[in-house]
Amino acid sequence: MNRPDFDDIFMELAVNLAKRSHCIKKHVGAVLTKETRIISIGYNGPPAGTHNCDLEFPVHGCATDSKGSCSLALHAEQNAILYAVKNNTSVEGSTLYVTLSPCLACARIIFSMGISKVIYLYS
Repeated sequence: MNRPDFDDIFMELAVNLAKRSHCIKKHVGAVLTKETRIISIGYNGPPAGTHNCDLEFPVHGCATDSKGSCSLALHAEQNAILYAVKNNTSVEGSTLYVTLSPCLACARIIFSMGISKVIYLYS
């Protein structure tokens, strides 16, 4: 039997998490790990308890900012990091698996939080 390595397992999970996104423009998933353990997951979309873009704005999606990004949505990386921190889990020294390369704002957050490594699928 061929055992998959953890990089493949975590990236496959990120790909599956992206399918949970309600965004009609992009579906992005993220998995935050330490060593061989998952410490948090996330996917892009509006904050919990607000709305689901694909249900409320199925044709054009929700309002966008000047760069064409959703004006309300959190990125998958942000969701994973925020959930970990909200639950008092340190992300310092962790690895982030994400289906899309982080934007500059997310890259700043990743660096500031002490995340050691980022592995992404698409740029």
